[in-house]
Amino acid sequence: MKIVAHRGYSGKYPELSPLAFAKALELPIHGLECDIRLSRDGKVVVNHDATLDRTAGRPGRIAQMDWEELHQVDIGGGQHMLLLDELLEMLGDNPHHLYIETKHPSGQGDVLEEQLVLRLRYAGLLDDPRIHMISFSHKAVRRMQSLAPQVDRFYLRRDWERHFPDVLLSRPTGLGMSLLRAKLRPDDIGAFGLPTYLWTVDKPDDMKWAWSNGIDILATNQPEVALHAIEL
Repeated sequence: MKIVAHRGYSGKYPELSPLAFAKALELPIHGLECDIRLSRDGKVVVNHDATLDRTAGRPGRIAQMDWEELHQVDIGGGQHMLLLDELLEMLGDNPHHLYIETKHPSGQGDVLEEQLVLRLRYAGLLDDPRIHMISFSHKAVRRMQSLAPQVDRFYLRRDWERHFPDVLLSRPTGLGMSLLRAKLRPDDIGAFGLPTYLWTVDKPDDMKWAWSNGIDILATNQPEVALHAIEL
């Protein structure tokens, strides 16, 4: 089972911060996970929420602010947001993989996936097998398949989804599910013969459960706990 640091080493450092990613890159784990959104001036920003309220304790919407202003925002411990370009530069020649979640719904429509492809191409990583796209949006996964079919794509299934008539129409190369869903519907693990990405697992007993039930990729805020909890 492969360990992915969810939002970087977010259990110990400010989520999605340069420090959280740097500390995750020091660990012998499979990879990192990040979320991306577009700023008002079209920059691909690494941030999970649509607003700054939770992480910065101040009002403001990512899509309504320019990067120059966003870059000044303290997201905890004196840390500041990253552009995707900067995170890709941090990844560098490290063996770690990067799982990039495109956040939807978005006022920018399909532009986010287009910009993701452009940034990956600019960084020379569009054909790199370390790069994976993940999303809760069928349309986004399908769009990525059209724009860059060589990029690995995971569709993240919501807990309330029971039937998936269009899952394969979105052409994912993997499926994701929450820990809650996996425990309620363990038969969904490995559905359609695709690898399963599980989020967000922070307790040792749950990590061991995931390991013993055939989970392929485990996203956790506590990657060091995972390293000690499971046999790699």
